[in-house]
Amino acid sequence: MTNPLIFWFAMLFKLPSAIFWRLKIKTLDQNKCEVSIPYFWRSQNPFRSIYFAALAGAGELSTGALCQMALAGKGKFSMLVVDFKAEFHKKADQKIILTCDQGEELFSLIDSMEVNDTNTLTMISTGRNPSGEMVARFFITWSFKRKS
Repeated sequence: MTNPLIFWFAMLFKLPSAIFWRLKIKTLDQNKCEVSIPYFWRSQNPFRSIYFAALAGAGELSTGALCQMALAGKGKFSMLVVDFKAEFHKKADQKIILTCDQGEELFSLIDSMEVNDTNTLTMISTGRNPSGEMVARFFITWSFKRKS
C-alpha cells in the first residue's frame, strides 16, 4: 500500500475518490498508519480549505488500511464502519497528515477473536498541518466478524 503504483491500481477499483483527492499512505506498519491529503483544487471547497468529506475519507483510510493489514492472512473476516464522528478544530488550508496509531490495540483484538465472534473498535485518526497543529479528529468505529 505504500508503493504508489500498487496503491493507485488498488484505489482505482476499490476507492476512486482516493485517487481524485491524491491521498497517499506515507507510513503503514503494525503500530500506525499515516495518510496525506494535499491542499489543491480537487480537495478544496469554496471556502479555501480542504473539503470535509475529503478529510473524512483520508481519516477513514488511515484506520481502514490498518484494519486490512491486521486481517491479512488470518482467515475470513467481514468489517464494516458502524459509527463515524468528526471534530474540526482549524482550517485545513495546507497539506494534512492523518495519523492513526492504534495498531497494537487493533492487532490484539483481531488475534483474540474466535470463529463467529463479533467485536467493535473505535479508532481515532488525527489530522495535523505541517506546523503540527491539530486540524481535525475522526472517530471511526469498525465492526469485525470472524467467519468460518
